[in-house]
Amino acid sequence: MSIKKKLGMGALTAALGISLIGGGTYAYFSDTEVTNNEFTAGTLDINLKGTDDREEVDLSIDNMKPGDWKVHQIRVYNEGSLDVKDVTLNVDYEVIDVDSNNVGEDFADHILVNIMKLGSNEVVADWVPLSDIEDLIVAEDLKPKSNNPYQTDHRQTLRFDFKFNDNGEDQNIFQGDSIDFNLSFEASQKDGEPR
Repeated sequence: MSIKKKLGMGALTAALGISLIGGGTYAYFSDTEVTNNEFTAGTLDINLKGTDDREEVDLSIDNMKPGDWKVHQIRVYNEGSLDVKDVTLNVDYEVIDVDSNNVGEDFADHILVNIMKLGSNEVVADWVPLSDIEDLIVAEDLKPKSNNPYQTDHRQTLRFDFKFNDNGEDQNIFQGDSIDFNLSFEASQKDGEPR
């Protein structure tokens, strides 16, 4: 390699080194701001109360005979912080056949239920067999409970009529039988929205 090429190569290498050193020491102004944030999820929380405002709702009826009925009121309260879109009712039950003589008959088919929203008198279930209660919407658009003692849109009062249907036929197979059942009230949130 000739001297000119060696000198040219050296000058090029020197220039590259100087540009790297200069590039690494380039200074500029900067400023940083930090924002502290938090995401908090709301709560869905419904509460049930009976006619006498007890916390526990007991719908038990003893010594029923065909033709007997009883009326209960259940209040569904929105105790959470989010709007409730709707409250769905389902029934889970078990028939206790004491004499094992029901011969394929379901005692829950003979217990009829009428459910009405008090205030609007809207009928939710019109004398439906207990065995058929599934996915009934019993409350809609419940607002969160507020500090306003006069607010009424955070609850829905429901009237439940239970009747042992007297079908005019022999129902002796149900003597002494019972039905253990749970009413399940499930709240759903309203759809998400821009915040």
